[in-house]
Amino acid sequence: MEETIAGPEAAHIPKQRGDSLLEAAVRYIEERHWDVFPGTWLEAAGGEHHCSCGRSECPVPGAHPVADDWVTQATGSATVARGLWSKQPTASILLPTGRTFDAIEVRETAGFLALARMERMELTPGPVTLTPDRRMQFFVLPGASAKVPDLVRKLGWSLSTLDLAAFGEGAYIAAPPTRYGSRGAVQWVCRPTAANRWLPDAEELISPLAYACGRDR
Repeated sequence: MEETIAGPEAAHIPKQRGDSLLEAAVRYIEERHWDVFPGTWLEAAGGEHHCSCGRSECPVPGAHPVADDWVTQATGSATVARGLWSKQPTASILLPTGRTFDAIEVRETAGFLALARMERMELTPGPVTLTPDRRMQFFVLPGASAKVPDLVRKLGWSLSTLDLAAFGEGAYIAAPPTRYGSRGAVQWVCRPTAANRWLPDAEELISPLAYACGRDR
């Protein structure tokens, strides 16, 4: 099940429900031209859900790559994606960053504060996700991960003092409706729409994001 959520400062956003993982993966390819690849999945045993990787202390059960060569498995073909998720319908949906988008991640509280500030600044964010471990991920144009440290410094902050990270080439994020063990599912705060098809550059969002992280320390 996929749904869009709204925090105290967020606008009212229509909810989406009922998409299977396969349907969602295909939609990301066809509507947004995002590459996708299937990750691990959850398996029920003894009344609990465990990661298919078999590690008892898996940090993100059901939401990480199956193999080290996951970069070569990512596909932008809807036909290939249908085949992959038909084989394992409960596999998580993972999106490689550094291709059609990068992602800037902050704490949930800082993320909602930043969204409110963006609204006042009349900035339009791209898609934004919220993970079950309360991390918010802002989709921006590729290249952000290389620029963010310098952009933060120019604003007078040290990246080491802010709970802010950027994901680019060689990294990935989990997409709705992927579940993390018993913690819940990744959800949209700002879902992909025609209004945010053109992603913002990191330079546009870094000021409100860094400010929010500074306030949230």
